Amino acid sequence: MGVGDDMKNAAEKLGGKVKEGVGKATGNESLENEGRADQVKAAGKQAADDVKDAAKDAGEGLRNAGKNARDAFER
Repeated sequence: MGVGDDMKNAAEKLGGKVKEGVGKATGNESLENEGRADQVKAAGKQAADDVKDAAKDAGEGLRNAGKNARDAFER
């Protein structure tokens, strides 16, 4: 939703990439899978934040359209 949330999601995704890479390098399949899961989790959070932002923007757009219609009708 905000820049802070975007940064947290990016950091979580990066952490997942690091875990995945370390898992690959060391042959630790469990760590590699955990890293992938962290990346998916971060992507899901980002997608949810994007949906919230879009809904907020749509609501504001409808509110403004309603005000504009009312103003036009009152003239």
